[in-house]
Amino acid sequence: MATTNRPLSPHLQVYRPQLTSVLSILHRGTGIALAVGTLLLIYWLAAAAGGSESFAQAQGLIGSWVGRLLLFGWTFALFYHLCNGVRHLFWDGGYGLELPDVYRSGWMVVVGSFALTILSWLFGYFGGGL
Repeated sequence: MATTNRPLSPHLQVYRPQLTSVLSILHRGTGIALAVGTLLLIYWLAAAAGGSESFAQAQGLIGSWVGRLLLFGWTFALFYHLCNGVRHLFWDGGYGLELPDVYRSGWMVVVGSFALTILSWLFGYFGGGL
């Protein structure tokens, strides 16, 4: 038998990313982002328990543009992971497994995650005065 120089199994160079694979990877990534973002929350809570000086320092970090950008990303990760988790619960029940339904629910997760993120930030800034 002749040996060839091709990969033993298909890899990222072989397949074009599809919505389903991108959403699956994003689900794993948002899970990691939620875990890392929780460390920021723990830091903020520990600073609050540590006194006014440490809390002011933590507020300075979180209130900066970098901190707000991290919080915005964490908020999106939270809502994406939540929406996609609900989608997986429907799949576990045997619903929405046909390919058109999978793509429709995938786009619903993406749009819903962005909408919930924007709405929560608007509500956070403007309160009930929307």
